[in-house]
Amino acid sequence: MLDALPVDISFVDKDDRVKYFNKAQGRIFVRTEAVIGRKVQMCHPQQSVHVVNRILEAFRTGKKDVAEFWIELGGRLIHIRYFAVRDKNKQYLGTLEVTQDLTDIKRLEGQKRLLDWES
Repeated sequence: MLDALPVDISFVDKDDRVKYFNKAQGRIFVRTEAVIGRKVQMCHPQQSVHVVNRILEAFRTGKKDVAEFWIELGGRLIHIRYFAVRDKNKQYLGTLEVTQDLTDIKRLEGQKRLLDWES
């Protein structure tokens, strides 16, 4: 079901280990099964690990629940969002990363209210 979405989804547990990623067609940031169980810090470029750690610490301590970035990559506008995942008692369970290509969405104007499929 999650593989059908046009977004990249990854989940990192409370111990900073990658536990899940979807296999969406056209994934922006390719993942291999080898990342499962790996510390998330090992999945990012060294120059950005301090930012990853800052986000995880803010989520872990409850100071923040969302972090977002957007970058240009290969002429495309990429939106990256991180969400703290918490249980019903607000205890930190991990982090959900959602990445989406906004390039075509950003071009939308006006309204499209009717289905325009050809028969």
